[in-house]
Amino acid sequence: MERFRFLNPTALYYGQEQMEAHLAKEVTRWGRNVLLVYGGGSIKRIGLYDKVTGILREAGCTVYELPGVEPNPRLSTVRKGIEICKSEGIDLVLAVGGGSVLDAAKAVAAGAKYDGDVWNFYTQQDTVRDALPLGTILTLAATGSEMNGNSVVTNWETNDKLSTGSIHLYPRFSFCDPTVTHSVPRDHTMYGIVDMISHVFEQYFSHTKNTPLQDRLCESVMRTIVETAHAVLDNPENPEARETIMYCGTMALNGMISMGMEGDWASHDIEHEISAFYDIPHGGGLAIVFPRWMDHVVEAGPGKFAQMAVRVFDVDPAGKTEMEVAREGIDRVRAFFRSIGAPASLADYGIGAERIPEMAEKAVRFGPIGGYKALRREDVEAILRACLS
Repeated sequence: MERFRFLNPTALYYGQEQMEAHLAKEVTRWGRNVLLVYGGGSIKRIGLYDKVTGILREAGCTVYELPGVEPNPRLSTVRKGIEICKSEGIDLVLAVGGGSVLDAAKAVAAGAKYDGDVWNFYTQQDTVRDALPLGTILTLAATGSEMNGNSVVTNWETNDKLSTGSIHLYPRFSFCDPTVTHSVPRDHTMYGIVDMISHVFEQYFSHTKNTPLQDRLCESVMRTIVETAHAVLDNPENPEARETIMYCGTMALNGMISMGMEGDWASHDIEHEISAFYDIPHGGGLAIVFPRWMDHVVEAGPGKFAQMAVRVFDVDPAGKTEMEVAREGIDRVRAFFRSIGAPASLADYGIGAERIPEMAEKAVRFGPIGGYKALRREDVEAILRACLS
């Protein structure tokens, strides 16, 4: 394995009534001017908004708001939040929502402590060196943003969807109550399941040698997601299934399962281009891209694909070549996505080939992408064309 240093500073509060018991203490540790960041209003419909603001006001906090964060959070919305932070002397950014809300809140927290344009962090012109303290209250199991330092933002004016990451963007605290997710619509739950297993794929498909424990950790998360997915989707108020799938989302991307491994992340880069142009759900895009990426790169190392096929999807390797087992595993990934109702092609979103060359070019603007196999423009274009139908 590779040498590594691991640090995850997020205090994770998991389970019912944790927020009621500990939110006021965590918030007031940083100050009493709070920017509340949330999305389209679902937190009001389920009563969470009233509960959170009630706790904050009882604790003596002054609450400012940044509502309306989009599913693919916009740079324009982030800039509004930064203006509020700077003009009102915000002490803490509190994100209440799913991954998009958390992504936007991280960008706001970074931009509030920066004299330049926050977009510089996403275009690799600068790095995050400081940020306002951030807290999160998670309402959707998907991205793992509640326990990592990653943020993805879309510049709709230029059709760019880019990411940044920093230790300064880790939440200081996060509250994860699975009962809050019982009312999440089926499609959103499904997209979250695709997103979290895709996060594990990105770390698992690695050429780093001597990673037996990391492989098993990744495989256990993948198996648990596959085994739990239908229980959650068939019965949205199944408390055990909601609890398990939310924990899978956190563990899939908090750094613990892949220490010392070099991951891939090309599929995310490719999907970001699709979302930047067509504003589709991130999980939907990943369900389309990942099997095509697997088809394209399997020859760069069929052993890892065969290992996943056997250990995660129970493919019987008897009498088969390693490549046959690997390809059967890829077929099982497709079948799993299909079984939970995920989209299978860009045609499902009415997307054609018109902008594929442009998307492929943008995907590699900073150089080749991917760690399992370095992808250049022509590779990305081939993958995107395979996604058409």
